[in-house]
Amino acid sequence: MSSNSGSGSAKWISIVVMVVGAFMVIAGAVTYAQVSSTLAAENITVADDASCLGGATVDGPFAAYCQADIIAHHALEATGGKTYAELDREDPLRAVAMNGSFLRASLFTSVVAFGVAAMAIGVGIVFILLGVAVLNLSSRAGGVATGAAPKAAASA
Repeated sequence: MSSNSGSGSAKWISIVVMVVGAFMVIAGAVTYAQVSSTLAAENITVADDASCLGGATVDGPFAAYCQADIIAHHALEATGGKTYAELDREDPLRAVAMNGSFLRASLFTSVVAFGVAAMAIGVGIVFILLGVAVLNLSSRAGGVATGAAPKAAASA
């Protein structure tokens, strides 16, 4: 008795997995491009005294990280090494520390967004490869009759 229903199900599952994977790759790429173009539109340049990428336009995760890092350095330098929480409420430098913290948080949010977008692309690629593998295995299994005894076992 031969049945291809399992093979047909595997084919549909593989197609669904590949479509989901393609959607994730596209969504990740669109998100990465959107975050990059939004950052580029702000015309931010990494400070020349940054430990990395000095003078670069902030339009990617590494430049955003480098700029956030130097903002922390500049804010601590301006406040005498004190953070927002360590400054008195009446200290005028508290606004400097607060603005530095907000800018850093915004830049780090974009770094996280780049990471999530890259992860979505990576997972999407894995889904596509998994779908191709399942489709390949199901087409190989489709030619094998299920429920039939192997010839060696039948003759014994």
